[in-house]
Amino acid sequence: MSPGRAARRLGSGLGAGSGGSARVPPGNARRRATLRRGWGPPPHQGQLKKLNRGCPWTAGRLTEQTEPHTISTAASAELEGTPIHVQKQWFKETFTYLFAISQSAEASEAGIHLVSGWQVFKNTPKEELPFWSDVVLGFRPMSKAELQKFPQHQFGQAFTTLKCDCPPYLLWLEKRLKATGVQMYTRKVADLWELHSEYNVVVNCAGIGAHQLVGDKELFPVRGQVLKVHAPWVKNFIRNGDGLTYIYPGIHRVTLGGTREVESWSLSPDPGTIKDIFDRCCSLEPSLRRAQDIKVKVGLRPSRWCVRLEREVLSQGGVKLPVVHNYGHGAGGFSVHRGTAKEAACLVGECIAALQVSSSKAKL
Repeated sequence: MSPGRAARRLGSGLGAGSGGSARVPPGNARRRATLRRGWGPPPHQGQLKKLNRGCPWTAGRLTEQTEPHTISTAASAELEGTPIHVQKQWFKETFTYLFAISQSAEASEAGIHLVSGWQVFKNTPKEELPFWSDVVLGFRPMSKAELQKFPQHQFGQAFTTLKCDCPPYLLWLEKRLKATGVQMYTRKVADLWELHSEYNVVVNCAGIGAHQLVGDKELFPVRGQVLKVHAPWVKNFIRNGDGLTYIYPGIHRVTLGGTREVESWSLSPDPGTIKDIFDRCCSLEPSLRRAQDIKVKVGLRPSRWCVRLEREVLSQGGVKLPVVHNYGHGAGGFSVHRGTAKEAACLVGECIAALQVSSSKAKL
């Protein structure tokens, strides 16, 4: 996870949904649905199992273009509108969780690994110690000798963090969920109210899709374009302090970025941008001129003035449907996803508790 302001996290899924059908789980068990686009994971399964043991958790997915189109460069960005102490808690919970995976036998399958590197600045930043500096490993100012590698920069920070290759991570998460009895469905949902007769609680992790799904006009896309190249000799990440230029070595390929285009919905690669990204990254690491097999990825960051993480109760004709919203993480989604998922799970628990109270009163 390469922290810093406005670093890259591309995509939260890229489509509005695909056709399909879902069956209603049998019996009187409580049913909870998570709607998500792209890579945003459902609420923490461990928390959910504790909420109501013995009840099936049914996850519905809205997906028109699936995980390979989703990009995560394991980056942290400040989430506007969210207090720093809250962001730090989410970030710390996520880092601790991912670090444990990186040290396990499942690290390779999950696509999580440690990576060391540098964040460099042309001028000394006002904030020399970002809020995440005591969470990542070995954070320190760069030495003069290290800065000689970057003659256009006057200040830098060195640290070790975590990198996630998103497609294998998603597959690993789904495998774990299915092993606990979670059911995955693919279907198109145009309105959350469509689910009121099938599910007791709905969790909305639709990312940029929430713009249409729940009519959130405060949600907007920030387009990002990156390159994936074969350059196995690149072992360290390098990130410009402005967050626009970065080099992140992954398990199989190196990610070069990037762009930040507000209110752009285009998913088509821009040829001029490809050259611009490549030239900028080569200015930081000249050996990248030898990189081969260049592939282009485009994604949309689901951005808004603050993360929407809250409960809402939809109601029509006296019928109620509890909803938990968890979207709008912008460029910082991967870095805080575990922390926000745990908080969403707690909100689901509140919804279940309210349903149980309502059910008890009805029986009286």
